[in-house]
Amino acid sequence: MEIRAATVLPARREPIELETGDGLTLVGELALPLDRPPVATLVTLHPLPTHGGFMDSHVYKKAANRLPALADLAVLRFNTRGTSSERGTSEGTFDGGEGERFDVAAALEYAEYHDLPQVWVVGWSFGTELTLKWAHDPLVEGAILLSPPLHRATDHDLDAWARFGRPLVVLVPEFDDYLRPEEARARFARVPQAEVIGVDGAKHLWVGEPYVRIVLNEIVKRVNPAAWPLPTDA
Repeated sequence: MEIRAATVLPARREPIELETGDGLTLVGELALPLDRPPVATLVTLHPLPTHGGFMDSHVYKKAANRLPALADLAVLRFNTRGTSSERGTSEGTFDGGEGERFDVAAALEYAEYHDLPQVWVVGWSFGTELTLKWAHDPLVEGAILLSPPLHRATDHDLDAWARFGRPLVVLVPEFDDYLRPEEARARFARVPQAEVIGVDGAKHLWVGEPYVRIVLNEIVKRVNPAAWPLPTDA
């Protein structure tokens, strides 16, 4: 069976709730391999909720639909404060990336409390800002950034990640609306452990199955290289 955009492979999918340090309940989902423990975990931070970003943003939905079965990964998705999806609405209101520090911390605390292994944070657009600002936690093995705009995250945040020392993989679309590969390489040069990968033909939202496959393959290559490259049939 060819894996297509709408393919949903077998997994254990559990609705979850995250409790933040400032008293909010956030809604989410944890997808796990069906009949074996995960070898690593993706904690995903979604694009800007004021522009349609949420836990079901398509790259993350497809990651949850495929990677537990294809790469033995746990995929944790959730709505940041004030964000709604089919799963429900997280309490609170959008805070421009500041109060969301508690949301990131709650997701990482959930992963730690539930003994989820080898945690990598995957941020997309606004989620990259949250990653760079708030995800330098000892639990985190590394981070993967998709379409970083570097609006809210500043050189100060890049320097903090450089000191943190964990791997940073940065996927930058050739035709991104905010930050393109050449500029990204210059901006991320201050993070010695950052690897910037330009993706030919891609745009900010990674629309199109070929680009989704590139993203998922780059994630798996770092997080569980034994499962790379991903099959195109299941």
